[in-house]
Amino acid sequence: MLPGFFGGTERHSLAIDYAMRPLFAYLRTSVVPTSVYAASEDWGSTETGLPDRITRAGAELAALMTARPAPPKPDPYENPVPFEDLLSAGSR
Repeated sequence: MLPGFFGGTERHSLAIDYAMRPLFAYLRTSVVPTSVYAASEDWGSTETGLPDRITRAGAELAALMTARPAPPKPDPYENPVPFEDLLSAGSR
């Protein structure tokens, strides 16, 4: 997971590391090391480093996803039963 948030000031970025990351850890979520926070002054400005942070976090997420092992069992939702078959089975 790539945490991405936006808010009024850059001080709110602390909420990612001190409130959201512990929650994601409790839920056993794989989280990339770099989170992206965009404050009001980041919008429309290239000097704040927001594009670089997005690129870095995206590369970390891509590396995490490609290194992830294949699921141990087939996806049970890959071939769903058509809705018409479900309706006809109930009318018998």
